Amino acid sequence: MGDPYILMLVALAVLAIVDLVVGVSNDAVNFLNSAIGSKAISVKKIMIIASVGVFFGAVTSSGMMEVARKGIFNPSMFVFQDVMYIFMAVMITDILLLDIFNSLGMPTSTTVSIVFELLGSAVVIALLKIASNEAESISAIWSYINYETATQIILGILLSVVVAFSVGAIVQYFSRLIYSFNFENKPTYINALFGGFAITAITYFIIIKGLKGTEFYENIKGVLEGSTLQIITVSFLIWTGLSALLIKFFKVNILVLIIGIGTFSLAMAFAGNDLVNFIGVPIAALNSYEAWSISGIEPTAFSMGSLAKRVPSNIWLLLLAGAIMVVTLWTSSKAKSVIETGINLSRQGEGHEKFRPNNLSRVTVRFAMFLNSGINFIIPKKTQNYINSKFEKPSIKLPKDKTYEMPAFDLVRASVNLIMASVLISIATSMKLPLSTTYVTFMVAMGTSLADRAWGRESAVYRVAGVLNVIGGWFLTAIIAFTAAGVIAYIISWHMAMIPVLLIVVGFLIARNTIRHRKKSNEVKKKTHIERAELITINGVIEESADHISGVGTRIEKLYTNVVNDLANHDLNKLRKTDKHVEKLNDEIDGLKDGVFYFIKSLDDTSVQASRFYIMVLGYLQDAAQSISYISRASYKHVNNNHKNLKKGQLKDLKEINNELSSLLYEVSDIFKNRTFDDLNEILIKKRELLNKVSLSVEKQVARIRSDETSPKNTTLYFSILLETKDLIAALMNLLNTYEEFYLSTKQ
Repeated sequence: MGDPYILMLVALAVLAIVDLVVGVSNDAVNFLNSAIGSKAISVKKIMIIASVGVFFGAVTSSGMMEVARKGIFNPSMFVFQDVMYIFMAVMITDILLLDIFNSLGMPTSTTVSIVFELLGSAVVIALLKIASNEAESISAIWSYINYETATQIILGILLSVVVAFSVGAIVQYFSRLIYSFNFENKPTYINALFGGFAITAITYFIIIKGLKGTEFYENIKGVLEGSTLQIITVSFLIWTGLSALLIKFFKVNILVLIIGIGTFSLAMAFAGNDLVNFIGVPIAALNSYEAWSISGIEPTAFSMGSLAKRVPSNIWLLLLAGAIMVVTLWTSSKAKSVIETGINLSRQGEGHEKFRPNNLSRVTVRFAMFLNSGINFIIPKKTQNYINSKFEKPSIKLPKDKTYEMPAFDLVRASVNLIMASVLISIATSMKLPLSTTYVTFMVAMGTSLADRAWGRESAVYRVAGVLNVIGGWFLTAIIAFTAAGVIAYIISWHMAMIPVLLIVVGFLIARNTIRHRKKSNEVKKKTHIERAELITINGVIEESADHISGVGTRIEKLYTNVVNDLANHDLNKLRKTDKHVEKLNDEIDGLKDGVFYFIKSLDDTSVQASRFYIMVLGYLQDAAQSISYISRASYKHVNNNHKNLKKGQLKDLKEINNELSSLLYEVSDIFKNRTFDDLNEILIKKRELLNKVSLSVEKQVARIRSDETSPKNTTLYFSILLETKDLIAALMNLLNTYEEFYLSTKQ
């Protein structure tokens, strides 16, 4: 009977490694955002600091937190087979859930996911046990589940979201009033006091959050407990004095030091306390197996009351887990996606927005504007002017021959992010309040960005939509984790043979998500979002616009061919897919047009005349994309409404037009790809022949209507395709004419 459970332990060990990888990919956002976003320290140094923190936190971790053993369910009410089913369901669900969020680039809470997975799977197994026992009613579920813990965690989530956002906003507001954006010119004593407060808060956080619950903490517990105020006061005096010395004699930028220490502390706390989310369940399963294997009792009869006892940590397992976490931190591309989401939502400047506005974000922004108007009405004008002066960002003059990517936010905000996240987590831990480090760090960052006026009229509706999406994802995490873990536990309870089936499904889904994410990342690398600090010359305009035209020409050729072929085959599914690709093309061109402001700002002094050319190029590309969009949507609508297929004569004419258009677009793409612009004139001659063919097809259709055409829907669709094809060709030819004129003017 032991063999199946040994195989389950092996599977759980593998799942633990995978869970460490996907978990670190998600939680890296907690401790890397502030340092990377501020560019206070090089990325390599940030990664080294975070790696040391993660490894130190893993080694000092208690390793076996009670939540995985008895925090959510009462182990004495379950037998060995039950808990193995619960643990297997939890690990399978956790990996899938975190991998999905990572692929979407959305930060979520590993703490919440593991808790609700334990709750969901335990509830289902408990209900199955109650159903098989006639002596128990549904009310007996409360003896199986520690519902108080789940209730505390839910309340902790709600409280942490509101408190972290509010406190972050308030502290950042007053920090900016003190520092403004010219923090380099502040007196030494202000920097020293700020450094003393910040480093005291962070070091206290390291002791309370990083070491509490470990074996190390037991040795210093008697000194710390009951002396909190004295320790904080002495630490503040020491760190303030040390900060003053570093600033005065060693010219150290105290804000950079704060960011480095803060990054280390949060990384250590993450590894030391969240490690249970990844390996706590497999280790609990191992302890369960060890207890059962020496009992000689059947797995369906051995009570798991032994799980309620404390088990010492295995230092080798902690070392291995720490090593895996560090390697993942350096290699995970999905971690970079999650980090990018947090930085984009809190960055100081404008730029490409990842999230689309929704009605709730629009209403929220309008309400905030109304509230702000009311506050401004009350506050005297002189006070407003003084406050506004503190939030004025200095202009940075860059050499004409250099490019520079501005940080997402400055050192002051990065420091406040780390300080307040550390303080809030420390306070909650000392009060034994459950919360998620992800929620706290993310919401503090959002609060500080709001207070720092990073959400202006140009970006607020997008940023608010992003925050609402992330918060919605958090609560969705709990619901999905509970439901999915329960379903998987139920499937496993049918028979153990379902476990390898589920593992195969997990492997397939993770592999598919990884491939899709890699493909998406490669596509993003190919896109060019023009940053305001980049300098572009006329040659740069020609090169960039040529790449856009070549890419759009190739895609329109494929899309037009797909529409014609799918329409001929009356293939609704393929037309639907093509329509999605068309929509994606339009969105990308819209994104380029949204960046025109930054494009014009980034032109060097000798290339300003190129702005008109670039705007016209994007306009013609948009016209061409809108034409193919109309053709695709009309064709899809026609087939989706089950109208008759086009006549053979109509399809024949369309395919002839498609062949010539494809040839034309291929040549256009080839010219711009290879930069052989002298061949543009030949293309302009060929386009007249194609336009004549389209006009001839229109005349032939008029003749058909007069003789044998009986379908008004077919006629409408056919004319729509032909007329939009003419517009498509016209847009492309206008584009080529404009390009040829501009290219020739640059050669003179």
